Amino acid sequence: MKTHHIEVQKFKAASNSTTSGLVTLKVDALVNDRQPVEGIEPSTLITMTEANARVLMALLKTQLTDMDGRKPKSRHGRHG
Repeated sequence: MKTHHIEVQKFKAASNSTTSGLVTLKVDALVNDRQPVEGIEPSTLITMTEANARVLMALLKTQLTDMDGRKPKSRHGRHG
């Protein structure tokens, strides 16, 4: 498995598809190969600033709200 270090520079856009259940983020990022550390499971790292993390949270919240709004509502009330 190839491992990478991905440093997010800027989030540019977000979109979603309820048919495939995918959220797509368009980003500017630096991507470098990363050598696995012996004895540790190989993983790709994604790093970002606090400001970019806050942008990511806002983008994800918007996309998930949009996806939830397009799901069909149940016609039956809850019984309990």
